[in-house]
This record gives sequence, C-alpha cells and structure tokens, in this order.
Amino acid sequence: MTVTIQPSDISGSVNAPASKSSMQRACAAGLLTKGSTRIFNAGKSNDDLAALDVIKKLGARVVENENGSLTIHSAGVIPAAAEINCGESGLGIRMFTPIAALSDREIIINGKGSLLSRPMDFFDKIFPQIGISIQSDNGRLPLKIKGPLRPVTIEVDGSLSSQFLTGLLMAYGAAGASNVSIHVKDLKSKPYIDLTLQVMEYFGVVVENRGYEEFYFKPEPSYYKPRTYTVEGDWSGGAFLLVAGAVAGKIVINGLDIASTQADKAILGALKSCGADIMVYNDEIEIGPAKLKSFHFDATDCPDLFPPLVALASYCEGTTTIKGVGRLAHKESNRALTLKDEFHKMGIEVILEEDNMQVTGGRVKGAIVHSHHDHRIAMSCAVAALKADGVTTIEEANAINKSYPGFFRHIQLLGGSLEISNSVEEEQQLRY
Repeated sequence: MTVTIQPSDISGSVNAPASKSSMQRACAAGLLTKGSTRIFNAGKSNDDLAALDVIKKLGARVVENENGSLTIHSAGVIPAAAEINCGESGLGIRMFTPIAALSDREIIINGKGSLLSRPMDFFDKIFPQIGISIQSDNGRLPLKIKGPLRPVTIEVDGSLSSQFLTGLLMAYGAAGASNVSIHVKDLKSKPYIDLTLQVMEYFGVVVENRGYEEFYFKPEPSYYKPRTYTVEGDWSGGAFLLVAGAVAGKIVINGLDIASTQADKAILGALKSCGADIMVYNDEIEIGPAKLKSFHFDATDCPDLFPPLVALASYCEGTTTIKGVGRLAHKESNRALTLKDEFHKMGIEVILEEDNMQVTGGRVKGAIVHSHHDHRIAMSCAVAALKADGVTTIEEANAINKSYPGFFRHIQLLGGSLEISNSVEEEQQLRY
C-alpha cells in the first residue's frame, strides 16, 4: 500500500485505538484462566489477531459477541496444534513461549518477517533452568520446546527487553509458583512490567515487586480467575495523534487513561516540554499547535516513542536530544538508522551519538519515503508530512496494520488530505 499525503490542517475529535499491550496480556490471562473471560474494546491489529490465534492453538475457544466483545473459554494450556505462530509480534513471541511451555507437549514456536532475525537466545539460557527443553536456530526462530515449566528461583537479564519477563511472570502465576523469586538485572521498560502485574492482579494473581530487582511469589499460590476486562486506549498509537495535533491543528483525542501504567504515556511530558498547547482531562486530551521549542527526553523506558518524538522534534526550533538509542536496534527495523535515513529525505538532520539521538528542527520537505515494513516509521513520516512543504509519499504504508490499522482512516476523519493506493494483491485481498 502506498499513501500520498498533501499538507493539511486537521481538526475534530477521534477515539484512540485499543492498546495491543493491554489486549495481548488480556488474551494470555484469558487462556490461563479456567473458565470464561469477557474482553471489551478488543483490538483488531495484526498483533492482536496473532495473539487470538495463538491462544486458540493453545486450547482456548474464542467467541465474538454481537456487541464486538470477545469471550474466551479455557481450561488452561492444552495445545490443540503442534505449532504456534506469533506473526511479527515481539511481545507475543516472548510472552507466549513460556506460557506454551506450561504443557508437557512438544511444540514449535515460530513467527514472521523481522521476528525471524531478532535474537531469542535468552530462551536458550533460561529454559533449561526451569525444566524446559529447547532447540533454537542459533538463538533465533523457530524454537522447539517441551515442558512442563517448573517455577524455581532464577535470575534473568532485563536489559534487552521486559517482554520475556512478562511471559515468565504470567506463566509462573499459572503454574502455582510458591515461595520463589525471579531476580532481574538491569530491567528496562519498567512501566510495561507495571502493566503486566496490573493485569495479573486484576485476574487474581498477586506478585510482590521488590524494587524491580526481585519479583516474589508468596508461599500461598494464587490463580487466575474469570473476569470481565476492558482493553485500554493505546498511548503508543495515541502518541502519533497527539503529535499530529501539536503540528497540524487543534484536535481532541478520547479514550486515553491518564492513570494508565503504559510507558508511552510519557509522551505528555515531551509535549509539555516543547510548548504544545495541551489540556488533559479525565477522558480526553485537547491539543493544538503553538510555537514549539526543542526539548530533552529520556526514552530508555519507552523506546516506542522515538518515531513520534522525531516527528515532533522536526517542528521544534533548535536541536532536540532523545536518550535511549540503544533500545532501537532489535525492533521491526533498526529504528535509529531508519529514522535518520527517512527524515533526511524530508530535510531533517538526525545525528546518532552513542545512546543519544539529536534532531534539529527546520523546514520539513515533502518526499518519497519508505516504512521499512515498520508500522511506527510509517506513522511517524505521515505525521511529519501533515505540514511539510510539498507532497509526501509513503511506500509500504500497510505496515501500520501491525498495531493501528485505522490510523490513516483516523487522519482522514480529522481532515488530513491523503490518498491510498493498493497493489493488485492487496485489492484482491480486500475484495475477498
């Protein structure tokens, strides 16, 4: 899919998309609950659909109700297939692999696209310690595992990703972990672990967080219980809408919970620092353009904010510094280099220096850019294009389907002028 964006003023209101971080954790909790779980505001992104497919293959039955909610019926992890595929979801592969290992059945764990080249060697290091046999392709997919997982006290490295810890925590809870701890070195993305613990507690499993260095399961085990769960609005996708408002016109965004534990809620700090015209209420955020100035921001715990922050910094006077570049190497693309290359095409200088990214705001030019099959790169370029000098064309823009399939439709609803062109194959898929 190719999207062509004309410089536009935007206005109006729009609802934030459903959080795939919240949705995928709810799917996992539904699988681990013996009984029926009801999910409202269920997400429809590719990652969400992959999570639903995984829990079905691991034994759950999923029913879509007339009002759009989902009901998950489960008796626990009882694999119905010899292989599960997590699509291109980094959270999915890292979270569901320990969960799949609750079974004593041999199962193959696979993925697609960029996930096939991302390092998975942490499974090789940790799984033998908890009773799981594993074979990998030199630390990469596919994985062949065989449980059952035995919850014992272990230590894991949290410097690359918190997602594996999420899977271990959720699986330990389902295995009835008692008087054991998961010790963690150098944990990054702590807010995502807050979200994991929040979802687990909501479903009945309580873990004691000891300063993000130890997660202790008390002597009396707790188990997942049937619940009705509403998926939060997504601060990751909402960040792009917020930046669009700061750049291109006053808008209102509904459905973002100001009390959320999602890491990307930190976008509010950046918007306030740069001088955006923003008002935050309980259930809506109003934002509009103002004279924007450069800012400093530490994105170490929220690396997914780099793309919207670069789009924002492009319209700020002066040079913005964003810390945490080291977290970007193993995303859908090498995001640091991708942002540098694509924004260079749009006339914006991006300099990478150790763990910092420096973005010098200036005149944003329309250009032909490429998503690199990365959903956040496509959205970042689209937001920057809204007030660019000239037309911008985004190639492989269908990458947005991974997390926010309604993104371009929402931009159009707000008055953004854009044209979508599908390939012959995509037209056939839409037709059938």
